Order: sequence, then structure tokens, then C-alpha cells
Amino acid sequence: MAASTAAAVAPDWWNDVNNSPMWQDRSFHALATLYGAVSFVALVQLIRIECRVPEYGWTTQKVFHFMNFIVNGVRSIVFVLRRDVQLVQPEVFQHVLIDFPGLAFFTTYALLVLFWAEIYYQARAMSTDGLRPAFYTINGVVYAIQIILWMALWWKPVRAMVILSKMFFAATSLFAALGFLLYGGRLFLMLQRFPVESKGRRKKLNEVGYVTTICFSGFLIRCVMMCLNAFDKEADLDVLNHPILNFFYYLLVEIVPSALVLFILRKLPPKRGITQYHPIH
Repeated sequence: MAASTAAAVAPDWWNDVNNSPMWQDRSFHALATLYGAVSFVALVQLIRIECRVPEYGWTTQKVFHFMNFIVNGVRSIVFVLRRDVQLVQPEVFQHVLIDFPGLAFFTTYALLVLFWAEIYYQARAMSTDGLRPAFYTINGVVYAIQIILWMALWWKPVRAMVILSKMFFAATSLFAALGFLLYGGRLFLMLQRFPVESKGRRKKLNEVGYVTTICFSGFLIRCVMMCLNAFDKEADLDVLNHPILNFFYYLLVEIVPSALVLFILRKLPPKRGITQYHPIH
């Protein structure tokens, strides 16, 4: 009898939280605060790097921190205005406001994969000429397909188009996870083969290992959640009345990974004698 009473109380409690405007606002404002904090940290780190090596222009490292600042800053603003975003019409613009920062997040961390791929290819004396064109092409195709899906959703706002859009988002997340596994794994194994006495070997090995694990896990969780989000209304992330689900989803797939990666990559580049520090042309 007591067990059945507890089972009946739990769903009521969960529904009360989900349907409470107070809990919704607290959850979204907490996300806005956390995103704002990560954005601020990325900006501070960008300024520190610029003050340290202003002569190198827009390097991969600087662009990575700048994009982190933008992505997290936009997310913060969206969650501050989350209740207003839900009222935007036509509905497709709600999806754009919520999902576009996620695409920018994909680009930001794909840039890190590119950076590692360049290091790996250079260390193996292989040509890196095709890496940047491939990076731009992949991102261009991803954005083009997503924009086409949004336009199709605008033209014909049916459930099937929403599902297709979410599944494409899941596919891009899986692609990013595999990119980290491939190039992070390759770089990690290559560093393991360096002599033990190599300067900075252990630190760089840990850095690559930690970042690969964090980013692979984050994008894989996003992929799984997007699949659930597409087919299960109880896992819908585009509504106001799932505040706890939203909070833990964005915490696990964007906020915590971004914060950890920024912390791990906090070391400033040396002022001179850099061999792997290239400006973006």
C-alpha cells in the first residue's frame, strides 16, 4: 500500500515541477547564468591570449575561444528570453533560435578537431593542404542542409519535418563525436609513443585524453537525446514544461564540456619559438 502511494505521489510531484512557472523560470535563468559565466571565461581567455601573442593574428586558438564566447553568450540571451522565444511565430523561428547555437557549438568544437588533425598530420610529415578546405566544406554542407530543413518546416510545418530536422542534428552530433574519437585518439596514441623524457609529453597526453573523452561523451549524449527528443514527447526539449530535463540536458552536453575544456586548455601559448601556432587565412 505504501509503495503504491509513493508511486502515485512521484508523478504528481514531477508534473507539478514541470508545470510550475516558478520552476521553469528558475531552470532557464540558471542556465542563462551558467552560459553567461562560460562566455565570460572564454572572453577573458581570448583577451589574455591576444595580449600574450598579438603578433600572430587570428589563430585557431583565438578563434576557438571567440566562438565559445559567442555561442555561450547567445545561449545565455536565449534562455533569459526563453518564455518570449516560445511565443515567436511562425514556429520554425523558435527552432532556429534554439537550434542554431547548437550548430555553432558543433563548428566551434570541429575547429578543435581540425587543430588536432593538423598537428597529427604535421608530426607524421603528411600534407595538411586538404584539412581546412574539408573543414569549411563539411560545415557548409551541414548549415546548408539545416537551413533547407528549416525552410521546408516553414513551408510545411508537420511533425515529420520536425523529426527529420532533429535526426539530422543527431547525425551531426554523432559525426562530431566520431571526429574526436578518430583524431583525438590518433594524437593520443602518437604522443604515447614519444620518449618518456620528452618535454611536456605527459601534460599534453593528459590534455588530449581528457578533452577527447569529454567532447566525445558530450556529443554522444547529445546524439542519443536528440533521437529521444525526435520520437518521445516526454523527452521534448523545445517546450517550457520540461525545465528539469532542459537543465540537465544543456548542462551535460554544452555547459560542463565547455567549462572543462576551457579549464584544461587554459595555458597561454609561449611568446616565441612556436611551431604549431598558425593564423587562420
